[in-house]
Amino acid sequence: MEDSTSTIEMLYERAEQYTKTSIELLKLQTVDKTADVVSSLFSQIIVSVVFVVVCLLVNIGLSFWIGELLGKVYYGFFAVSGLYLILVIILYKFRVSLLKTPIRDLIIVKMLNKN
Repeated sequence: MEDSTSTIEMLYERAEQYTKTSIELLKLQTVDKTADVVSSLFSQIIVSVVFVVVCLLVNIGLSFWIGELLGKVYYGFFAVSGLYLILVIILYKFRVSLLKTPIRDLIIVKMLNKN
């Protein structure tokens, strides 16, 4: 009787230890995946900010150049703004397929990546 009681106690202790270890592993995996997703998004944000600054400077130069060609500097800014208005309308029309779906898929792939 005593032998079966100690076996049950040992089995219970092992099950308890297994559960604690599984929970700890799940926590570590969650931290790893979260850190991977956040670092990927942060690096993409940094690259995007640099790209936006470069585009801004190119657009200012392009606006001045077009303005010189048209005779008035502000005409160049209106022309470039008109192009961006067209771009915004296109992006708004196709925002789900061009923006939402790829970003969602990127996050899902990062979260489910088994490295």
